Amino acid sequence: MAKEKSSEKGQYGDVVARLTEIVQALEAGELSLEESLERFAEGVQLVKAGEGLLSDAEKRIEQLLSDDGKTAPLKVAEVREPPASPASPKGAKRPAPTPPPKSDEDLDDVPF
Repeated sequence: MAKEKSSEKGQYGDVVARLTEIVQALEAGELSLEESLERFAEGVQLVKAGEGLLSDAEKRIEQLLSDDGKTAPLKVAEVREPPASPASPKGAKRPAPTPPPKSDEDLDDVPF
């Protein structure tokens, strides 16, 4: 199994390296249209392979982080309140930003 893990790490590195080569070749603008299309198609396949490797890695991470051994979704997008600054009293909350007042003129500017 250790061989599989190092192989996956190598695979992802190989995917990124090949994608870098393809991007550089396409950006150089020295390929024919047919060669550019072939490289582009190869790049699309490499992106899909890389996404698969990352997805597998994410699943393993979720499994490692879960308490019961089952996969649990990570709350990556969860926004946490920053700690209160030392000058503010403990537990004090910042006031919510006030939206600018809407006037009748603002409502008339709707493009549809």
